[in-house]
Amino acid sequence: MKFDASSIVPLYQQIADQFTAGILSGAFPEDTQIPSTTEVARTYAINPATVLKGMNVLVEAGLIEKRRGIGMFVTAGAQETLRKKRKHDFYADRITALVAAAKALDISKAELVAAIEEGYEQ
Repeated sequence: MKFDASSIVPLYQQIADQFTAGILSGAFPEDTQIPSTTEVARTYAINPATVLKGMNVLVEAGLIEKRRGIGMFVTAGAQETLRKKRKHDFYADRITALVAAAKALDISKAELVAAIEEGYEQ
């Protein structure tokens, strides 16, 4: 994991993003324990409250759960939840912008579909 204290992205969000990436990639498989707040804080010299805030973002999203006295664990279905969210965000952000740009350039739907198909073949 890498954290940048000088980034415009708050440190707690960087922590949440790093764990999210780990869940999505399979580095943190479902139903397995993730590093503790204390371990992350100590390893990366980050305030434990900041680490906890980042982890709580994932708890609120249902991606990890606290098991009293044991630690934090990746929830069942977390990876699929993240994939669905990323797909939704992709469609909402990139596809909408792509279609708008194509329309502004008078690119027809058929031309756009052909270009996408060509891109998949490469």
